[in-house]
Amino acid sequence: MTVAAADRALYLIVSGAAPVAIDDVLRTMQSIDDLLPGTDGLKWFNRLYMMVTQEVDERTPAEWQDPAWLTRLDVVFAGLYFQAIGNFLDGSPSTPGAWDALLEARYRTGIDRIQFALAGMNAHINHDLALALLETDAQLNLVPGPQSPQHADYETVNGLLNTVMPAALQVLATGILGELAEDTGKIGRILAFWNIVQARELAWVFADQLRGLSGIPRQVALDSQDQLTGALGRAILAIG
Repeated sequence: MTVAAADRALYLIVSGAAPVAIDDVLRTMQSIDDLLPGTDGLKWFNRLYMMVTQEVDERTPAEWQDPAWLTRLDVVFAGLYFQAIGNFLDGSPSTPGAWDALLEARYRTGIDRIQFALAGMNAHINHDLALALLETDAQLNLVPGPQSPQHADYETVNGLLNTVMPAALQVLATGILGELAEDTGKIGRILAFWNIVQARELAWVFADQLRGLSGIPRQVALDSQDQLTGALGRAILAIG
């Protein structure tokens, strides 16, 4: 294992104890945000992810039909993000290719913050979410159907994210005091190209498909999804 000196602090953050609660997830995300400079594209995906996680976490339990399942899904899902960073930094061959698009371009100039943010969302949702769904369901001994409380909560989150994402991206594009605003018109162009709700819907379907696969067919499906997700991520980063 060889981690570049410049990334050792980040590696220590993401390779610590796996999160067990949303507060653990948010603390890790905040540590990443505090550490990374504005010139690191990973900072902007992490910032967006932290913002939407906080938004979901602030919803009252009465709004959810199965809050235990949803919370566990969020924690498992975030854990895959932290694991992907750690694997990339230490050169692990198990790093999903879907994450390479963002992580290899972290310091590339000429890419807006919102592009880094959406490239990360693309990798995390299109590659990781189906796996997080399967792991969560296995831990809780569930196989949620389309009329289940779990799917209803999943759809509620979809609606919430559809509302929150444009505003969150606007915050990233505008920046903090003293920084120049970026091309905010690009938000619409990127969201027209990559839609978070559609991606999450496809992740649910993909998880159902993976349940019925094993061995080589399952690995082929995962590899194909990984390659497609990586290609989408690079396309997002190339949008002008």
